Amino acid sequence: MKKNIVYILCLLTCLSCSSQQSFITVKKTKFIKNNQPYHFVGTNYWYGAMIGAKNGDRTRLLQELNELKANGITNLRILVGAEGGDQDFTVTPALQPQKGNYNEELLEGLDFVLAEMGKRDLTAILYLNNNWEWSGGMAKYLEWNGYGAVPNPNIAPNTWPQFMTYTAQFHRCEPCKADFKKHMQFIIGRTNSVTQKKYTEDTAIMAWEVANEPRVWTKENEPAFTQWLNETVDEINLLDKNHLITTGSEGKAGSNDDIATFERTHTNKNIDYLTMHIWPKNWGWYRAEDEAGSTPIAIQKTIAYIDEHIVVANKLQRPLVLEEFGYPRSKESLDKKASVAYRNQYYAAIFERLAKAITNNEPFVALNFWGYAGIGRNNPENGKWHKGEDFTTDPPQEPQGLNSVFSTDTSTLDLMKAYNLKWNK
Repeated sequence: MKKNIVYILCLLTCLSCSSQQSFITVKKTKFIKNNQPYHFVGTNYWYGAMIGAKNGDRTRLLQELNELKANGITNLRILVGAEGGDQDFTVTPALQPQKGNYNEELLEGLDFVLAEMGKRDLTAILYLNNNWEWSGGMAKYLEWNGYGAVPNPNIAPNTWPQFMTYTAQFHRCEPCKADFKKHMQFIIGRTNSVTQKKYTEDTAIMAWEVANEPRVWTKENEPAFTQWLNETVDEINLLDKNHLITTGSEGKAGSNDDIATFERTHTNKNIDYLTMHIWPKNWGWYRAEDEAGSTPIAIQKTIAYIDEHIVVANKLQRPLVLEEFGYPRSKESLDKKASVAYRNQYYAAIFERLAKAITNNEPFVALNFWGYAGIGRNNPENGKWHKGEDFTTDPPQEPQGLNSVFSTDTSTLDLMKAYNLKWNK
């Protein structure tokens, strides 16, 4: 792949080797960093750029980056920015309040978080779009281009089918795709206002991700989806030769629940690694009324899901990352003091499967849990996010703190640190 060629040329010529070596590359089914296999326990931290803004909460950001580093959590999956920000239960403020108009403070927030991550040798996966309404995303591009108002299911109950049908139009909307292409060119072509580094030359960035959970939607839509995905991946490759590219797919769950569809839509040689997401509560594997009985079932199904995707990763010869997974506190409590015993049991099973994969030279090489809320404050009585409250990992339309790992969750953090040491001796 192209990144391997860049890396090898650097070694052969020794020109700018010191900087090139710290870009993360791929070699068959492995990530490589500084000539060594690179594995990570990472987190989802989608609002990093927002609290990194001058009017955000930089004190919180710096403390949490230090905590993550101390616990061996070295990779952060971050949203580049939201679109719109004009509906309840969507991310606000938005990076693009209107099409093509950018909030400069939030751009500087992204610069700031990348600069601080670079100081700590942390790496970022930056996703450029979202399949879901909670940050605007593809649906907002459709609204901006005359497709009518977004049917937000968090405002109008029981409209999920309408939202999904609406959003599926994105892959055939030529002006929407053109606007998104301009957005990618603008972001990837940016120069960091803090470090003065071009984004394309910043080693704090590990990868560009097309979108959060882009879905095929229907069998009939697969050709349009695949064409759009390939065009987008190829455009990112033209804009940036140094960084990895991935799609942000849930895997089978985002591919009409068909693993063969996932494989067919991910054959582009410029897709450097594969992703998968797993949500036991959302998928009915976990039941709050029977945590003791359902947690082993959730673990069993999770391992089977991972194994299915390992088969595809082997066939396509790509690394595989489990970049989203979450598990509730006891009884789905939002109280920070609620037990995380079943969550820890679930996490440990995933960490053990990753450790086994690393030992056995399998393509499953890294993960990002959902997600790190650090010292963020949630109100167990409030449920969904309200303007002015802290971001605590769960998107605005979901109960705040449900899947969050806080600084006070020391047993979970200790578990992560212990497993991280296993494969980074």
